[in-house]
This record gives sequence, structure tokens and C-alpha cells, in this order.
Amino acid sequence: MSDGSSVASLVTQLRSELKRYPIEGKLPSSRELVRQLKVSPVTVSRAIAALAAEGLVITRPGAGVFRAPPPREVAVTGDVSWQEVALSSQSGARAIDATGVLAALSDPPSGVIDLNGGYTHPSLQPERELAAASARAGRRPGAWTRPPICGLPELRAWFARDIGSPVNVENVLVTSGGQSALTTALRALGAPGAPVLVESPTYPGMLAIARASGLRPVPVPIDRDGVRPELLADAFRDTGARLFVCQPAFQNPTGAVLCAERRAEVLRIARDAGAFIIEDDFARLMAHPGSPPPPPPLVADDPDGVVVHIRSLTKPASPSLRISALAARGPALERLRGLHAVESFFVPRPLQETALELVSSPAWARHLRTLAAALRERRDVAVSALRQFLPSWSAVPVPTGGYHLWQPLPGFADEVALTSAAFRAGVAVTPGRLYFAAEAPGPYLRLSYVSAATGTQLRDGIRRLSQAYQEIPG
Repeated sequence: MSDGSSVASLVTQLRSELKRYPIEGKLPSSRELVRQLKVSPVTVSRAIAALAAEGLVITRPGAGVFRAPPPREVAVTGDVSWQEVALSSQSGARAIDATGVLAALSDPPSGVIDLNGGYTHPSLQPERELAAASARAGRRPGAWTRPPICGLPELRAWFARDIGSPVNVENVLVTSGGQSALTTALRALGAPGAPVLVESPTYPGMLAIARASGLRPVPVPIDRDGVRPELLADAFRDTGARLFVCQPAFQNPTGAVLCAERRAEVLRIARDAGAFIIEDDFARLMAHPGSPPPPPPLVADDPDGVVVHIRSLTKPASPSLRISALAARGPALERLRGLHAVESFFVPRPLQETALELVSSPAWARHLRTLAAALRERRDVAVSALRQFLPSWSAVPVPTGGYHLWQPLPGFADEVALTSAAFRAGVAVTPGRLYFAAEAPGPYLRLSYVSAATGTQLRDGIRRLSQAYQEIPG
């Protein structure tokens, strides 16, 4: 085995060789494995740790590494049918529909190209920078002590600067990723049974949160310039809602940006309704170079505490860097802080310290520039491939930031049948109906261009999609 062999390759080799050893049999020492396989001690250490995590080996300090006994199988003979009655008999009982969330989080099988995922491919993530930041964070004094409930002051201050005036450090609460921030905001500011206005289409994960919290999502249509103010005003008047959730920059799934001309009107409408705007600014750090920058966040023009702002590091960094900020003012902040403390106490300090090390280093700005260039390149590959392989489809709106395309389908197309056919052809895509709170106005697909390994694979995925499209009934 060469010096460049990966941990994964060594794990595979050791896993296949374990059967040569009896149960509780001792494996060669790490030093012997290094000599025999010609790999580094670090590679051996990580491979052994991976096998231990799988339950295949047992490490005994001072004694060595031993083959683990097989897990004891326990026959399950109980009857859980009683749970159907218990779960449905309570007043207000509701099922948790996580279809959209699970679709975005599921990894496709080997050989299936991923045009569905909501996170960047590992090749686009700052893995070395995160590893270095984590190592530095671990050496900080008190790195494993309990952090302040609202978050590390230095990290809160960084978020406040990144979001911009009028947000200051006292307005910021550190939470565990954007999904957690949305959950806290919707549960803290909405009452079970109450309406919540949402963009249409919108992020399925937010719809799942709202419904799981007992809220009733009410759709407000959007166009390429964001939510339509006249329809927003009508929805507030007709429903009496006190919450509106929006993504003004690179909206998921359409990529729309709320235009400057509508910003003041949207704020005025919410203020007149005595309502909060939950601004999910999840993709602001993923703007494409060469495109007009998005307008400042809505919170920048809000002196009255109408906007509750969410800013996350997860999308531009890594799915495991689950760090975000909730920014609010007035009694709303106290309610958010209280619910956050009740639900999760605080975000683990080592993760906060790692995030602080990352965003405080010059490597963060370099990564964002590299990521932005890669996003633009992949977007162009995807748009070009759609025009080449699916010329009969209408032109897809080209986003200026983010990581997905919102493709309208010909009116007769069955998006569910197409999604299934695409999967059989070896490409995973997302049906548009998951993004609507009510009936969809037509068939759509959402195509992510960051989950594929390369631009070449992305293009091949769209070629496979075109083949699947030819197979479905016309």
C-alpha cells in the first residue's frame, strides 16, 4: 500500500482481513501495520477508530486492538399497534410530515448522480480550514466549559458585524444551524392553530416546522422580484396573521431576490399588520461573482423590531458546522432566548469556538471567493446542459446566487413520474410540489448544482434526466 492510500482504503482492507482472526483475537500492533502496509501512523489510527465505531474491533489501552464479538441479536416480538391509538387520540394530535426534509438529507445510492441535495459536495467545503480551526479551538483555554446561553460574545459580535446595523451584539443569539433557528422563531412567535404567511413556493423544511408546531401555512405567491406586496397585504388582512417567513436573497427554490423597490413596502405592510417578518438569510454568503450583489437584509431598514433575522454558516461551510444566529430586538428577543434555553440549553462550546476560529481567519474570505466562483461555474454548466439536452423546456430562470435552479416543466409533464424515471436513469432530482403549502400552480423540478462531485458529473446528470423525460408518457 502506497503512502498516499486513504483511510477509507485501509478500513476496507482491514475489514476484509478481520475474518482471519478469532473472536477476541489480537490484531497486529499499530507499529506493525505501519511497517507492513507502508502507511502513516495517523492513517492507521484513524482506520482503527473507524472500525471501532463500526463495532468491529475493541481497543484496550496498553493491550492492543482485538476483533470484537458479533452483536447479540434480539428478537423483537412485541406489538406496537397500540401506539396508533395513543398518538391519534390526543386533542391536537398531528403527524410530522418530514418528506421534504428527508428528501434533501438522503444520500442517493452509489451510481446515482445527486441533483437533489441541499449541501455542497465535500470538494467545495473548506475541510482543511475547518480541521485547522477545530485544532486551534481545542487549544483555547476553557474550550470544553459551558458557554454563555446566548453564545460566545466574540461569535455574537462577529455575526452582528456580518449582518450589519442596526443589529449589535446584544441582539444576537447563537443557535444550532438555520433549521434550529427557524424552529425557535416559529415556535416562540406563533401560537398553535394560528396562520403563518409563507412565500409560494418555499423551503419544505420551514413548512414542516410550521405544521409540526401546529401553525397553518398560508401561501403568498412570489415572482422574480420576490414576494408580491399587494398579495401580502391581502393575506395579512384576510387571515389576521402575525408572522411572515421569507428568504429575500436567493430564495429556495426559485433563486429570487426581493427587489429594492419592494423592500420598504413589505416592511410597511408587516408593521401595519402588527406582524413579525422572519427573514431567513440562508444564502447571502453564496452570491455569484459578476452578478449584482443582493440588497442589504431587511433588518437593515427596520428600526422597530419587525424583522427577526436568521444568518447561518452551514450552507457556505459544512453541513456539520451547525452554527447560526437569531437577531431580534425587544420582548421578542427575550421570548426567543427563553425558548432556546428550554429546548437546547446552549450550543456546544467547541463548535462555537471552531466557527469563531474559522470566520476570524483570512482563510474564510478566501474560501468564500473560491466557493462563489465554483457556484457560478456550476450554475453555467447546469443551464447550458438544460439548453442542450432539454431544448423543449422553457428557459430556466438563472439565479445570481445560491445553488439551485427552479425548472418549470411543460404543462402536461408529470413531475412525480419524471422524478421516478430519473432515479431509474441514475439521477436524483426533487419534485416541485414539495415546495408549495397548497396546490401547486404547475409542475416543476428543483435541480441542485452543488451536490454532484464535478461539473462533468452535473452535466451527465442532466443528460440522464433528458433520457428519463423521453420515457414518461407524453
